[in-house]
Amino acid sequence: MAWPIAGTPYDSPMTYNQYMIAIIVTVSVFLCFYIIAAVVAAFQYLLMYRSEGRLPVPDSSVTPDTQQPIVSREAEASNYGTTSQTEGNLQHTAGCLGRSDAADSDSSIDEGEIDMLDDASTDKNIIRTKTFLYVADLSRKHNKVLTKKYSLYQWHLVTIAVIYSLPVIQLVITYQQVLNVTGKQDICYYNFLCARPLGVLSAFNNVFSNVGYVMLGLLFLGLVYGRDKAHQKAVHRCNSFALSCGIPNHYGLFYAMGTALICEGLLSACYHVCPSYSNFQFDTSFMYMIAGLCMLKIYQSRHPDINANAYAAFASFAFVILLAVLGVFFGNVWFWSIYFIFHVMSTIALSAQIYYMGRWKLDFGILKRIYLALKGELLQPSRPMYMDRMVLLLLAGLVNLSLAVFGVVTRPKDFASYLLSIFIVNLLLYTTFYIIMKLRSKERILPQTLLYILSAVVVWAFAFYFFQARLTTWELTAARSRELNRECLLLDFYDEHDIWHFLSAVGLFLCYMILLSLDDDLVKIPRNKIPVF
Repeated sequence: MAWPIAGTPYDSPMTYNQYMIAIIVTVSVFLCFYIIAAVVAAFQYLLMYRSEGRLPVPDSSVTPDTQQPIVSREAEASNYGTTSQTEGNLQHTAGCLGRSDAADSDSSIDEGEIDMLDDASTDKNIIRTKTFLYVADLSRKHNKVLTKKYSLYQWHLVTIAVIYSLPVIQLVITYQQVLNVTGKQDICYYNFLCARPLGVLSAFNNVFSNVGYVMLGLLFLGLVYGRDKAHQKAVHRCNSFALSCGIPNHYGLFYAMGTALICEGLLSACYHVCPSYSNFQFDTSFMYMIAGLCMLKIYQSRHPDINANAYAAFASFAFVILLAVLGVFFGNVWFWSIYFIFHVMSTIALSAQIYYMGRWKLDFGILKRIYLALKGELLQPSRPMYMDRMVLLLLAGLVNLSLAVFGVVTRPKDFASYLLSIFIVNLLLYTTFYIIMKLRSKERILPQTLLYILSAVVVWAFAFYFFQARLTTWELTAARSRELNRECLLLDFYDEHDIWHFLSAVGLFLCYMILLSLDDDLVKIPRNKIPVF
């Protein structure tokens, strides 16, 4: 039985059964991830159920030497204002204890006659200027406030995806209809030797191979939802670990990351309906967001109070996408000059924001303040207050300067991929820094997380191998592009680029799981013992 097809660039020898085998095998492989996730979740639930009720109550005054961060005990003792619990957790604890004030005291001393230096423990500017910061210092806002703040990421992303996707779908369908009616195949850069048409789609296999992003994105959302509900139940039961230990749990960014992975699959499928130079931006738009959301999530882990809000983050993403669109149409020397200045200035501004943790202002007096600071350093050099942060920012600055110079010198035609590489390099730098600092702080990488890391490295190595296969290119003419076409490689249905779709979807999912489980070793550590870096 032959599959009814139309709009094919070449006659397809495939039958209905061959199509179904390729589709069923693909879906079955990704369903295996659901089965593995269900088995692991059931195993973890049994372990948690067996250990429940036998966990010791956390004592914030005693911490094993193995959990002591890299700073010395003397330096820790000299830091005024370190909180043992966040303000929000104190309120939760007070509610669990049935008391209106968690800090009641039966002392007969009139504390109103004594200067208790309350500012040292309440003023955020005093707290954030300490040499050694702990997570408790930067998680003082109420849990409900932060949860609401980070939940906006998910809903903003959904709104943006709907508004952005509808005209994209309309455009690519129009391109496909024009190709089918006129027969002008040069407007779309297919791998014609492995184009498996279905219905009005000329290359159904290239579209369907994006199903991995959607299925694994939905799986990740399910895993996040399970963790979120488990945490809410623990808080409802007044579990002391959930209230005052570990990295504060705010899952809004994780939900946004899972949604972005689904959107990437849908937009990549739209691009492959009619691959061309002008459509390539559809394939990369949500990749920018994925990389940006991952970096925000890493920063949020130990800086929940001062992380960027959804409005600022998505405004930045919108500007990046606008920049990518401009790079598609304007690749002259003026554009690259303006881009170079913008890239360097953005790197400096973001570095200052991270180093000073939001305690700096961009106004007309900034040049004077920079001059006075440099003058003071020249007259009396001093060691940076936050050495680890300074090392990271200097390294990131040098890398970004190199990337900016490379762009100006070479002026790559594929500006979207160049811009995406900048995001990926910065994400890799930040992730590596975070893991190194965890190990330096005598924190652990759990076996499950280590397995995710090793698996991700292997999967991405194979993925980039297949990505390098040039089956088409819109940097050349349509005729020259066809000379690069190759036969199908897998199931007589998928080519190398389809395999790249499968492997990159798995790689992104594994990277998500790394971030989801990276700090699971800290669930029993009080937040006033977890260092900020």
